[in-house]
Amino acid sequence: MPDKDDSSEQLLKKGEEFLKLYNMGRQFTEELLKENERLRFQLARAEGQGGAEHTGNLTKEIARLRERIQELEAEGRQIMEKYQQVEAENKDFASRYVEVEEQNNNLANLYVASYQLHSTLDFQEVLQIVIEIVINLVGSEAFAILLLDEKTNELRTLGHEGADVFPGIEALTAKVGEGIVGGVVKTGESYFVNQAPDEARVDLEHPLAVVPLKIKEHCIGVIAIFSLLKQKSSFSAVDYELFNLLAGQAATAIFASKLYSQSERKLSTIQSFLDLLTTSG
Repeated sequence: MPDKDDSSEQLLKKGEEFLKLYNMGRQFTEELLKENERLRFQLARAEGQGGAEHTGNLTKEIARLRERIQELEAEGRQIMEKYQQVEAENKDFASRYVEVEEQNNNLANLYVASYQLHSTLDFQEVLQIVIEIVINLVGSEAFAILLLDEKTNELRTLGHEGADVFPGIEALTAKVGEGIVGGVVKTGESYFVNQAPDEARVDLEHPLAVVPLKIKEHCIGVIAIFSLLKQKSSFSAVDYELFNLLAGQAATAIFASKLYSQSERKLSTIQSFLDLLTTSG
């Protein structure tokens, strides 16, 4: 049987070992807690330093991005300005192209018309050609071609269009120097109204336009325009050029055909007279 003293001594020894282990555990725990605290502090410090550095980097990145955005916006504005400039140039080019194309077409038509005018010496055929030119090339609905009778110093209508729109246009006459039509013959200068056709007073005494038919400085008649076709709202810049060209070409053709007709009549009269003499002899 074990001795009582031996048992107490063993218990004391175990108690000392337990206390020693307890102290060692407590010390280890305290050191662990201290190390944990130190690590947490370092971690927080590192995180704080890392956050500030990240914030700084983020601020720099934002500033760089804003600067890049401003550069891109400036480039975008420049591109838009260039685009608008090119678009304006394209519109201007298209407008000029249409204008040049229209001029070319009109000049081509005028060339054909001029050829037609000088393709015959028959007076009535020439008048009909002039009428077709004024309708198709100028775009007139109602007009009159008046020629000067130098014996009476009076203008008489020899060709017309639009009698249903302007009754009496077929018998229109004018004295040189009287009214708008007679004034154009006297001065030799074209006449055009300043207002739009639908706003101007237009009647047989107040035409929209009067173009003199001139051979050099000698006026042999006029083309008086009273209304335009529905699809033509007003005269264009090209029309004024066409009027000038048409007036000269038409005047020459009319004058030449008139002289030819007169000479033909004279020759016919002389031939008849000669035939009469021959028959009588």
